[in-house]
Amino acid sequence: MGGRSRKKKVLPGIVITGIADKGKSVGKTAEGQVVFVENAAPGDVVDVLVLRKKAGVLQGRAVHFQQYSPDRVAPFCDHYGLCGGCKWQHLSYAAQLQHKQQVVEDALRRIGKVQVADFQPILAAEPVVYYRNKLEFTFSNKRWLTRAEIADNESLRHRNALGFHRPGEFDKIVDITHCWLQPEPSNTIRNTVRAIALEQELSFYDNTERMGLLRSLVVRTTSVGQIMLVFSFGEANDALIEPFLRAVRERCPEVTTICYCINTKVNDYLMDLDMHTWQGPGHIEEQLGHLRCKIGPKSFFQTNSRQGQALYDITVAFADLQGGENVYDLYTGVGSIALYMAQHCRQVVGIEEIAAAIDDARENARLNAIDNAVFYAGDVKDMLTPAFVERYGRPDVLVTDPPRAGMHPQVVEMLLQMETPKIVYVSCNPATQARDLQLLSAKYEVQKVRPVDMFPHTHHIESVAALRLRT
Repeated sequence: MGGRSRKKKVLPGIVITGIADKGKSVGKTAEGQVVFVENAAPGDVVDVLVLRKKAGVLQGRAVHFQQYSPDRVAPFCDHYGLCGGCKWQHLSYAAQLQHKQQVVEDALRRIGKVQVADFQPILAAEPVVYYRNKLEFTFSNKRWLTRAEIADNESLRHRNALGFHRPGEFDKIVDITHCWLQPEPSNTIRNTVRAIALEQELSFYDNTERMGLLRSLVVRTTSVGQIMLVFSFGEANDALIEPFLRAVRERCPEVTTICYCINTKVNDYLMDLDMHTWQGPGHIEEQLGHLRCKIGPKSFFQTNSRQGQALYDITVAFADLQGGENVYDLYTGVGSIALYMAQHCRQVVGIEEIAAAIDDARENARLNAIDNAVFYAGDVKDMLTPAFVERYGRPDVLVTDPPRAGMHPQVVEMLLQMETPKIVYVSCNPATQARDLQLLSAKYEVQKVRPVDMFPHTHHIESVAALRLRT
């Protein structure tokens, strides 16, 4: 005798009160149980179909709207709701800022129990569209089809796509015609590349069968007008690659350099692959205030150049440098913050785990004739030791910009031992920043915090905190 299927529960009249991770909204039942909801916005009153329950928290999807939020606006992108990007287009930008500010305040004050003397207003992005300098697109022979297209036999015969992954679908790609994230000529280049590939009848990658020539395309642009294309090919076939790249060069003359790699692995990770420069110098350059930065095909670089400069300006202001300080920059990446601060201090010492990023940092120091910045490759928890501090001197100011996971407990413990007078903590994850600040509160007080919106229409938030050693 077969078991009966369990009927899914619908929760009526859930008031959506805020934004949550990965583009979801959050509300509560009448009993106070937290519910994370897809397809809703703060201010909506919705009936929620419960999809799962995990760790006492409900996950669901809005199936009926009793009342729409007054902060709702019409999404501006034709691909909204399909590609998974820019999930907050349906919320006014003013409301996005309000809720992002609240997320940071709640993380620090309510969850982390961190006392903040001066909580400053979030720095809005300008512009709120076409703000990224890097996008990665995927080639696929399994284009995501709408229900109308599935019913159309003609659409079924044209399945090649160049675009973004459909959320939750590892092998389905939404074919992007116009993306609002990166300024022109990004859209023109991508559409031209797709057209060339179709004209030459090249194979788009099949992620299930692990075969096909064209795998991915990275488009990098800069404010000084330089453009880099990085192609990933699924097979080393010069007879096909050469004519394709020649056509791209001829029809996209604005591109200043083209690089490519051969990726026959299961995963799409490119950092462990050899890069070949096919056209141009193999790098592009970006200007951040007084700093000129060289960006290669593997370089880690702030993806919103304009707002990145604003973030660095806040970091410098919070550091309150007088010119004679010894500064440490932990998780320095390509050394952007360290090099940006170098003119304001006596010495800056950067530590970064990824050796290739340190190579970029040293090259950018040379490019800008900066001779008071030194960089070291290695895991921060292993590098930042009493011997290291003895060699390079106890820092007067320490800047830390860790990944989303935050700082390793050993690093936090070392910071408490070092007793640096001032710390500036730059974070892309308010939750882990709150955790680390709570641990540092044993010896430090948080003077001020300022959220920074780097990525409009998404849930991502940066937060800068200034800490001072208790006396």
